[in-house]
Amino acid sequence: MGIESIFLGLFIAIFQLIVGLALAMGSVYLGLKMFDKLTEGTEEMAELKKGNVAIAILLGAIILSIANIVESGVSGLTGVFTANLSYLQMVAALVIGLVNLAIGVIFAIFSIYIAVNVLDKITVGIDEFKELRKGNVAVAIIMAAVLFAVSFVIRGAVSGMSSAISPENVASALGWA
Repeated sequence: MGIESIFLGLFIAIFQLIVGLALAMGSVYLGLKMFDKLTEGTEEMAELKKGNVAIAILLGAIILSIANIVESGVSGLTGVFTANLSYLQMVAALVIGLVNLAIGVIFAIFSIYIAVNVLDKITVGIDEFKELRKGNVAVAIIMAAVLFAVSFVIRGAVSGMSSAISPENVASALGWA
């Protein structure tokens, strides 16, 4: 193992870190924007400035839930950058990784939307967002728990799809391997 391969490995690791961070932050940004659309009538940032702990708990749960679901897509995407791939293989793997990541983000946002709506139907007589605006931490904790539970289940499904649409499987199906 020469010094060149050590530097190449270090460069790839740093590149994976930067790409992973950018993708994770982009996913969280999209998720929070989606949640903002879902909660019309609630100004989350204004509530945070007022010190509304309930809103902070829910936003934190959304961020963690999205990160939990998207993690496998990000790690699959950044994992394609290895020294032993040709340029064409790396580009193909990158495209497949981006597709997997997009699927993960879509499922994350969709699952949060569905979870919040189902919880709203189950909790008859409670307007969750009105309670959150009033700072009801108990409602925020229940909503956070539902989001976490859903994210763990959806993560398994997204991970399974990412495995099925892996660069290796696509290469094999196309006769590249």
